[in-house]
Amino acid sequence: MKHLSQSTAELADLHAHQLARLILNRDVSCVEVMQSHLARVYAHNSRVNALVALIDPDDALAQAEQKDRQLSAGEWMGWMHGLPQAVKDLSDCAGFPTRHGSTLCSPSPVQQDTLFVSRMRNAGALFIGKSNTPEFGLGSQTYNNVFGTTRNAWDSSLVAGGSSGGAAVALALRMLPVADGSDMMGSLRNPAAYNNIYGYRPSAGRVPNAAPVGDLFLHQLATSGPMARSVEDISLLLGTQAGYDAKDPLSLVHETVGDSTALSDELKSLRIGWLGDFGGYLPSETGLMAFCEQGVTQFRALGCEVEACLVEFDMARLWKSWNVLRQWSVSANLCSYYSSPLQRAQLKPEACWEVENGLRLSAADVHAASVARSDWYRAVLMLFERYDYLLLPSAQAFPFVAEEHWPKSLGGVAMDTYHRWMEVVIGPSMAGLPVMSVPIGFNEKGLPMGLQLIGKPRADHEVLRLARVHEAATQWTALSPKG
Repeated sequence: MKHLSQSTAELADLHAHQLARLILNRDVSCVEVMQSHLARVYAHNSRVNALVALIDPDDALAQAEQKDRQLSAGEWMGWMHGLPQAVKDLSDCAGFPTRHGSTLCSPSPVQQDTLFVSRMRNAGALFIGKSNTPEFGLGSQTYNNVFGTTRNAWDSSLVAGGSSGGAAVALALRMLPVADGSDMMGSLRNPAAYNNIYGYRPSAGRVPNAAPVGDLFLHQLATSGPMARSVEDISLLLGTQAGYDAKDPLSLVHETVGDSTALSDELKSLRIGWLGDFGGYLPSETGLMAFCEQGVTQFRALGCEVEACLVEFDMARLWKSWNVLRQWSVSANLCSYYSSPLQRAQLKPEACWEVENGLRLSAADVHAASVARSDWYRAVLMLFERYDYLLLPSAQAFPFVAEEHWPKSLGGVAMDTYHRWMEVVIGPSMAGLPVMSVPIGFNEKGLPMGLQLIGKPRADHEVLRLARVHEAATQWTALSPKG
């Protein structure tokens, strides 16, 4: 790449919506935007391993030049025109392999985009690689035997979180202006908190799952969603990803959730319930809950009325239900690999554990778990009769050392599974609620953390609205890692 001017080099520091406006007005070229982000990739990626399967930089610049020629001809594809992207390596992006972080998956490029990826491509996005993820997305620690470990943007000796860890780190280090992720058990929220960015899990059905094969009805724990360094960028990308598609029988009508002009900074006094550690049920790292309670005061400063609350539900029952439904889902996806001894040997132990437990389940077990999930939903609805929003920590531990696959204990309590330390995120997932991890600052060691801002069913617009007001008041993402 040619030497970048100071002004061009700083383009990567801008938000996606700012870059989109500059490109549309021809104040900067797509080539300049691509150069700036590639410079960040080659400055940081070898240290943090966030982006994988990267294309040759000359090819990336050639694509950007084509986008500039389109603009010269009066052709503007949309707000993502010329913006570099790297799809999470659990989703298909034509021209790139989908490895799922596994040696079992083909290294050959796929031929078709996942639906939300095609929507991004149609909006003008340029794809330069994939973002790293743990094997088959299992666990909130991004490591695998194909590409290695992704490291935290603020301290490369620590974990990035997961499973959207590569996307979160790439955003924090300004390698990408905006990014996609997916979330079953906090995979958009935990890495966002660990890297001081925003991660948004939309309402169930908001971003359609139009898979050409497999189940479309039963497995409803996961969804795709946006990640960004600003709420406006979250809103824009959500608007591109979301929207009804008949190929997904559960998808929602788009409405106005992605329209940034519909977001208002003027809010009346709101009632927010602080769930904390569910009355002492959840163990956490020493100091984390107190730090999150300080973050809660940021919402009080906005004029919101915030009070501690409890949900009338047996949280141990929710955890049991979660495990049954997750194991049932993971087993359905991975049992074909597990059934072959040679392929089973290439699955990580946590994946085998999920499959083995899933294969033991009966139809009655799954039904009972679904009833428990339904009861949980009803209990949360009762809570929303008193509160407009709920708050929870985004994790139960601060980022830990990258060589550790998962914490074996928290607050003196042994973790009995590889994902027990992330139990705090399952409530919104099980209820299909819209939830944003919003940054709340840094602890005394300089490590970031976030809070889960949870909205009522399908209240995506309301979550975005309050998150935007919080962002304007705190400006946490204006801080960037030293790299």
